[in-house]
Amino acid sequence: MTLLHVALAVLVAFIWGVNFTFIAWALESFPPLMLTALRFFFTAVPLVLFLKPPPKFNRTLFIYAIGTFVMQYAFVFTAMHLGASAGLTALLLQVQIFITVLLAYIILGEAVSRMQIIGMLVGVLGLGVIALNLGGDMPLVGFICILIAAIGWSFGNIASKQASTQQSASNISTASPVNNNKASNKTSALSALSLVVWGGLIACVILTLSSLLFENEAWTLATFTQASFKSWLSLGFIVYVSTLIGFGLWAHLLSKNIASKVVPFALLVPLFGMATSVLLIGEVVTWWKMLAMVLILSGLILANVKMGLGRKSAHA
Repeated sequence: MTLLHVALAVLVAFIWGVNFTFIAWALESFPPLMLTALRFFFTAVPLVLFLKPPPKFNRTLFIYAIGTFVMQYAFVFTAMHLGASAGLTALLLQVQIFITVLLAYIILGEAVSRMQIIGMLVGVLGLGVIALNLGGDMPLVGFICILIAAIGWSFGNIASKQASTQQSASNISTASPVNNNKASNKTSALSALSLVVWGGLIACVILTLSSLLFENEAWTLATFTQASFKSWLSLGFIVYVSTLIGFGLWAHLLSKNIASKVVPFALLVPLFGMATSVLLIGEVVTWWKMLAMVLILSGLILANVKMGLGRKSAHA
């Protein structure tokens, strides 16, 4: 990865870490499925009127939308609505990195080293620490919801990689030899944003129908007029910063690098998420939370370091 790509990956991790606090504030006024539907409505509208849909408007796009947007956020928002703290949610959700690496191996044929496997096992120990301390900041139902969200995000990562790679190949083949690199960079950024916006439109339809089915009583004018300014402001951050900027950059990075190099940067998300939760919400950091964080992040770091060494030797 280039230095710019590394900086962008860290920025995305910071945005997504802070985002958990904004989610908690937004949930003070909106039920989880409605909040998720609103998120992707404003993500898609009005940009969907100006951006062309991805050329490969097929099942890959639907898998990306359902996995990354519908499954991940519907279950994350539900988990936090049920009592899961922002910091622990940010931490637990990162098991998606392990799942993504395994899916990249199975679906994309990317190598998995022994150190990555060791890292995954260390991370599982961290999950075990959380599982042994369920209740309070992490109810059992919330724990299960976040694991489902992590699986959804993992499938979305693979679909994003496939869709963006297909688009990049198409762009390069149609660009002139002189301007190949510049054209590729420009169109890659636009296609990444298009992927997020059109994926958000698909997610919005599914989530709105789900909310009308399970949260019908919340769809009243009072819900919107009585929502606090803090909740509306939080919704704005979730939509325009976390979704459009965050996922747009993430999809762009996945299109330019192998998944196993980009995805591990998400290990920074729980650090930013926990710090923000403590500073702005007053979440209490206990010994077992710190132990779980150390184990999970150590596992991610072990896997990531070996990835880099393995790739370098492979291309030497």
